[in-house]
Amino acid sequence: MEFSSKLLERAVNEMSQLPGIGKRTALRLVLHMLKQPKTQIQALSEALQSMRNDIKFCKSCNNISDVDVCEICANPHRNEKIICVVEDIRDVMAIENTSSFKGLYHVLGGKISPMDGVGPHDLNIESLVHKVKEGQVEELIFALSSTMEGDTTNFYIYKQIQAYNVQTSTIARGISVGDELEYADEVTLGRSIVNRIPFETSLKS
Repeated sequence: MEFSSKLLERAVNEMSQLPGIGKRTALRLVLHMLKQPKTQIQALSEALQSMRNDIKFCKSCNNISDVDVCEICANPHRNEKIICVVEDIRDVMAIENTSSFKGLYHVLGGKISPMDGVGPHDLNIESLVHKVKEGQVEELIFALSSTMEGDTTNFYIYKQIQAYNVQTSTIARGISVGDELEYADEVTLGRSIVNRIPFETSLKS
């Protein structure tokens, strides 16, 4: 792709680094921005810089937040004894959109994947196990994607907390095997949370 401007080329190259954005789409977006008032582009730039510099991760669940403890963890109406274990922040948003879960979350920050060099110590597993050891949790709901990596992560955590008096369950398999949680429709995902099954049962299936 030939550019008549080095500034335009740089903007397109940076935009195309975003997931799902190819060079042609990046060019279309950049050219669109050129037509917008400078104040609007400045507002976008400031919003992105502020997000990157000032956003926090909740000290309790690792969800994104503007303060040290996110709104979900700080909500006194949530059931702090039930924790839904998810891979990343997008899964929290997906489950929250169902309005079917009133407990708290724990964001792992990924899944165990030896092929990608991701081990248990690269994830937020230790703090989750600590919560269980402290007796803060009555039930853990495993809500990771139905993939080999997701099942491996579920099983690893299960073995870490097996000695403690905590109930474990996994979302019902209304979610197709191999599907990512964030792409499930809200009705299916909501029913999967409500109709969760004991984790031990899932090991036998």
